[in-house]
Amino acid sequence: METLRRDLKGFYTIWMRDVLRFSRDRSRIVASLGQPLLFLFIFGGGLSPAISNLAGGRLDFTQFMFPGILAMAVLFTSIFSAVSIVWDREFGFLKEVLVAPVSRVAVALGKVAGGSTVAMFQGILMLIFAPMLGIKLSLDQIVALIGLMLLLAGVMTSLGILIAARQRTMEGFHMIMNFILMPMFFLSGAFFPLNGVPLWMEWLARINPVTYGVDSLRQVALRASIPAMFLEMLSLYPIVTDVLLMAAFGLVFIVPAVWLFSRQD
Repeated sequence: METLRRDLKGFYTIWMRDVLRFSRDRSRIVASLGQPLLFLFIFGGGLSPAISNLAGGRLDFTQFMFPGILAMAVLFTSIFSAVSIVWDREFGFLKEVLVAPVSRVAVALGKVAGGSTVAMFQGILMLIFAPMLGIKLSLDQIVALIGLMLLLAGVMTSLGILIAARQRTMEGFHMIMNFILMPMFFLSGAFFPLNGVPLWMEWLARINPVTYGVDSLRQVALRASIPAMFLEMLSLYPIVTDVLLMAAFGLVFIVPAVWLFSRQD
């Protein structure tokens, strides 16, 4: 019982550290909103006149993009929250944590929880732009979106920790992340419907966990803004299927991530 209590305290401490670092770094909060807003209002606004036939002309392109931008905010924040592992290793903090009388599994899960919470908060901040785009969100929609963003954040934080666990330099981590992140984002259906795409792109989208995050976020976010029949045309899978597949990806990532982290030198 004492061991469990100590591990829970270690888990909470690691989680709280990441949350406090995020909440106290206002420049990081503002800067991390820059890229999603750039895509949403400049990229989306520029393409809106050219792409005006979505959902029978009843859906503006920026509205279509909005769920993808939510996923983008969550994706980049959660993945790069794992960079703190590399940073802590370089400055010696990680060694101090690993020699503490706390299970390394608890430390790894605390990092996953901390990164997921921070990424979820970043996604919540993006919700304030929904009324500007004419997207109606009820309280139950907002609660559902927060839950979906938290799940997606957990999946992607686990992936980030899986990669960061064996990286020794910041440069190596960023190089791998840049190689992985943009293809995952562009193949998720954030910018264009995945219905009717080439077969090779369809299969890449199926093995991309972000696809299921964007699909479920779009179904929930646009539920009250466009007719159900048009929303169904834009959707890939039922929400339950999206959630189950994201949970499966999360399990696939978190188990080896925790195992690799527990084998830190």
